[in-house]
Amino acid sequence: MSTDETTTVVAKPKPAKKLKPARKQVKAGDVERKETPQTGKEYNIWYNKWAGGDREDNYSNKVKSQTRCNIKKDSGLTRANTTGIRYCCLFFARGCCPYGWECDYLHTLPDPDNALPDSSKDCFARDKFSDYRDDMGGVGSFNRQNRTLYVGRIKETGPGPETEEIVTRHFKEWGEIERIRVLQYRSVAFVTYVSEFGAQFAKEAMACQSLDNDEILNVRWATEDPNPVQKVAEKRRLEEIGQEAIKARMDPRIVDAMRAVRALEDGDMLDEEGEVVEDLESSDPDPKRRRIELPPPQEVTSEPPPQPLGLLSADTMEGLKYFAEIRKRNGVSLSVMNPRTIPPKPLTSGLGVADYGSDEED
Repeated sequence: MSTDETTTVVAKPKPAKKLKPARKQVKAGDVERKETPQTGKEYNIWYNKWAGGDREDNYSNKVKSQTRCNIKKDSGLTRANTTGIRYCCLFFARGCCPYGWECDYLHTLPDPDNALPDSSKDCFARDKFSDYRDDMGGVGSFNRQNRTLYVGRIKETGPGPETEEIVTRHFKEWGEIERIRVLQYRSVAFVTYVSEFGAQFAKEAMACQSLDNDEILNVRWATEDPNPVQKVAEKRRLEEIGQEAIKARMDPRIVDAMRAVRALEDGDMLDEEGEVVEDLESSDPDPKRRRIELPPPQEVTSEPPPQPLGLLSADTMEGLKYFAEIRKRNGVSLSVMNPRTIPPKPLTSGLGVADYGSDEED
C-alpha cells in the first residue's frame, strides 16, 4: 500500500542587500575643467557667465561633460550615513566626486519618502530662490513644486515613439517617471518625475550629457503647464499630499472621537471599525444623513426697553440691576435708591458764588 506524500518547500526571503562603501568616481586632478570660448564683453555675476555675445554661439559651443554617474557602481555608504545628513553629493550626481566613502554627503539617490529638514533647499543643500532665472536654469524656486524638466537639443533619428523610448531609458535611472512628452521635429522632450527630488537629481546628472547620438543636452526647468487638465490634476495631487500629511500627524483617538460626535449629531450608528452603518429598514429615502429635528421655536415676547428715570439713563439702570442681581447671588445686599425718591436740590438764586468760598472780608 503506497501513500502519496506531498512536501511543501517554503522559500526563504532574500536578505536585504547591504550597501558597500562608496567608491571614488575620479581621482583628484583627473578632470580638467574646459571652458567654452566667450564671445561676450561683460561678465554677469548672477548667471556666472559672459553676457553680450552671440546667442547662437552660446548654445553651440557647449562642452560635453567628461564624467557621468553610474548608480549601480557608484552608490554606497559614506560618512553621511553615520552623521545623519540627508542631502546628496552634487559631484556624485555629476559623476566626479573624488572622496568616495570619505564624502560628507550621501552617495545614493534621494529618497522621496523622507522629507528634507529644510524645504527651502534642494536635495543637494543648495538654497532655492523666490523666482526662477530667466533661462530657467539654476537651483529653482521654493514657491512652486516643479517636477518637470525641459530637455532640448535632442538628435532625432526615428519617429516619436523611438525617441520617447530613448529618453525614458536614459532618464529613468534617476527616479520614477510619471510621464514623458516628446515634441517631434522640435528636438524637445518634457520629463515629469513622481518626486521633485528625482527631477532635481536628474537635472544635474544629465546636464551636458548625451543620449545615443552623441549630442549635448540642454536640461532646464520647465515652465508651468498651461493645460487646464494638468493644472486640475496637480492641484488635486497637492491637496491629497496635504491631507495625508495632516492625517499622519493627527492622533487617531481624536479622529475617532470626532467621527463619533458627528455620527451622534447625524443620528447614525457606527460599527466596531468606526464606519457608518446604513439602516436598510428605514423608510427614509436618503438614510445617509439625518438631521436631529429641533422643536419649533417658541414665540418670545420682547419687553419694551426701560425708560430713563431722572438723571440715570436706561443703560445705567440696566447695569445697576445686573450688579444688584450678582450681589444677591453672592449674599450681599445692595440698596439701590430709586431716583424718584431723591428730593430735588433747592435752586439758589443768583450765581451762587458764596457756595464756592468766595473771598470775603472778615
